[in-house]
Amino acid sequence: MTTASLPLRPTLRFLWAHPAHCIALGFGAGLSRVAPGTAGTLWAWLAFLVLQRWFATPLQMGLLILASTLGGWWACTVTARNMGVSDPGSIVWDEVVAFWLVLWLAMPMGFWGQLAAFALFRFFDAAKPGPVAWADSLFKGFGWRGGWGILFDDFVAAFCTLLIIALWRFW
Repeated sequence: MTTASLPLRPTLRFLWAHPAHCIALGFGAGLSRVAPGTAGTLWAWLAFLVLQRWFATPLQMGLLILASTLGGWWACTVTARNMGVSDPGSIVWDEVVAFWLVLWLAMPMGFWGQLAAFALFRFFDAAKPGPVAWADSLFKGFGWRGGWGILFDDFVAAFCTLLIIALWRFW
């Protein structure tokens, strides 16, 4: 893809131009004009609830999350390079896999618990307080290092979310 053909905002055409784009853009959730990270997290929540039917054991879901992390690393690396932006907001696979991790480790929870997990995760991912900001600054640029950086700060946001949930459950 030449620089002249790089989209300022990804389009449906860009989404379907490469399998990595489809994954990294959360199968279209990243095309949202408003808060693509939130749209990606909502998609992740719905997808997790559906996927639980086929990946019923904790081991199966854990393996799916691991595979999705590795495949997402590749997809985010390729898509960021093809967009010419090191960490574009339309790449939402980082939100997807990190929120799956939150739900996998925090379940079982009812709707209100899941909503609280969603709100906490979105806070940590968007506001980037403390450790999330640190993680966001570690791996920048293009290539495999930059692709990992896209994912890493969301994993730290997931860890912060899980820490708050654990403290809430403890008290």
